[in-house]
Amino acid sequence: MQSIEFCAGAGGQALGLEQAGFRHAALVEIEPEFAQTLRLNRPQWDVRANDMAEFDGRPFRGVELFTAGLPCPPFSVAGKQLGERDERNLFPAALRLIDEIQPKAVMIENVRGFLSAVFDDYRTHLKAQLAKMGYHVDWRLLNASDFGVPQLRPRVVIVAVRKDMVEAFDWPDVQPHNPPTVGQCLKDLMGENGWLGTDRWVKQANEIAPTLVGGSKKHGGPDLGPTRARRAWASLGVEGKSLANAAPERDFVGMPRLTLRMAARLQGFPDDWQFHGTKTTQYRQIGNAFPPPVARAVASNLRIALAVQKVFPVMAA
Repeated sequence: MQSIEFCAGAGGQALGLEQAGFRHAALVEIEPEFAQTLRLNRPQWDVRANDMAEFDGRPFRGVELFTAGLPCPPFSVAGKQLGERDERNLFPAALRLIDEIQPKAVMIENVRGFLSAVFDDYRTHLKAQLAKMGYHVDWRLLNASDFGVPQLRPRVVIVAVRKDMVEAFDWPDVQPHNPPTVGQCLKDLMGENGWLGTDRWVKQANEIAPTLVGGSKKHGGPDLGPTRARRAWASLGVEGKSLANAAPERDFVGMPRLTLRMAARLQGFPDDWQFHGTKTTQYRQIGNAFPPPVARAVASNLRIALAVQKVFPVMAA
C-alpha cells in the first residue's frame, strides 16, 4: 500500500509508516536540510523539497494514505495560538490536497493545543469539510510513552477514513509496560567513553524524559528548552543549556549533556538514522519529530483497515 506524506521533517512519521508496511509514493518537505536527511537515510525515497501549499496532488490521485505532520506553532500553547489566522496554518492546503488525491485514509499529527477549547469551532469546520469529501473524522491524544518511547510527549493524531472503512479502523492499544527510563535508555551512550559516573547517573535518571523541544526556524537553538524544561532535565542529572558533541570523558565531574544521538534515541529513532545540517538544524529535526513507534502503531491499524476494505468492501461498509 502506498502513502504520500507532507511536512515530512526528519522522517519520524515516514519511518513509522515504512515499519508498518507502507511504501512512500512521495515525501514533501519544504526545508532543504530536512529533505536531505530523508535522502541520506533512504536514497530510494522520492523526496520533493517543495512547499506543500503549492504542491499539485493530482498526479498522486488514488494513493491509499495521506499523512502529514503539520506545523505546530498555530496551535501550540507556547505560541500565540492564532490557529486559522496564523500564516503557518497548513490545514487549508491539506484539505485541498486531500480533495485532489482522494486517499482512502488520512493521518495528521499536531500538538495537544489543537484540542484547546479556543479551537472548537475550527475543529468542527475541519470535520465538516472532510465529511463533504466522504470521510469520517476522529482524533485522539496519544502519549509517546504509551508506545515504548521513553519521553513524555503528548501529540494529537487526526485520522479520517472513508465512510465505508469506519468499522474497520480501531485506535492502537497502548503497551502493557512502561518505557525504559532515561538512564536505562541512554546508559551505553552516556558511558561509551568510559565515564566513571555512568552507573551513578543512571540511578538518578530514573524517570522518562520531559518533552524534547526542537524550536522553530526563527527561535530556539541546540538546548533542551526553556527554564522549566531545564529544571526537569536537571532533576534527571542532565544539563539542558546546550548539547554535547560527545559523551562524557572518563573523569568527567558534573551534570552531563545529551548528544544529538542521545536525543534521537529518546525520540524513538534507530541509532543508524542520520541527520543532515548544523547542530542546531539537526536538533530542530530531532526535537520536532513524530516518534516512529507512535506513527507505526497508528499506521499499522490503518493498514489493517485498508486491507479489510480492499478484500471485504461490503463488510467494511
